[in-house]
Amino acid sequence: MKRTLIALLLIFSANCVLAQDFGKTYGFRLGLTAHPTVGWLKPQVGKSNGVSLGFAYGLLADFNFAENYSFSTGLTITTINGKSTEINTPYYTAQIPAAGSAQNPLEIKYKLQYVELPFTLKLRTVKIGEVRWYGQFGLSNDFNIGAKQDVDVTGGSKYTDLKVADNIKFYRAGLIIGAGGEFNIGGQSSITAGLTFNNGFTDITEDKDTSVRNHYIGINLGIFF
Repeated sequence: MKRTLIALLLIFSANCVLAQDFGKTYGFRLGLTAHPTVGWLKPQVGKSNGVSLGFAYGLLADFNFAENYSFSTGLTITTINGKSTEINTPYYTAQIPAAGSAQNPLEIKYKLQYVELPFTLKLRTVKIGEVRWYGQFGLSNDFNIGAKQDVDVTGGSKYTDLKVADNIKFYRAGLIIGAGGEFNIGGQSSITAGLTFNNGFTDITEDKDTSVRNHYIGINLGIFF
């Protein structure tokens, strides 16, 4: 996993260097972001049990290939939390007595952390007043670096911060849809604010008997330099 993350960092750095030459014609922007996420789960067997807050922080990068069009990427550490009620879960049955039966469903809080590398297309309007509005669409590539769960057996015991990395898949893919605005604060610097819906479409668990997908809304805040 460490080698994979190092390779991702090298690829991202190389893209930034190449983009600076590319940017002599069209422009390249690098920025920082730190913002909350609101996550939830969709288990195949069971039900979603509300939303949970998480957090994301890291780098933003826009490769502007035309006046109003950009290839937008970044490198963030993103936490996707969520709650579910699940039954028929062999992974827990092997560890927790009376876990996961129809009579004793599990209340599970997933606490997952990813290195996120998005590939999106950003379309911006011309400046309207002090704002340039944008829409964004693309693919999220996420690599798991942390996996814990709180598990509550209905009518039974509670377990906190269980380490479940062996039951969480390393790679997660999602569809990104977003919109927002950019506000110039002087020179080439601007503040960006908006919302992003990240719709996970791959199973996040290693359990072959069931499937769980996670999703989140990012309340995006960032600054470009």
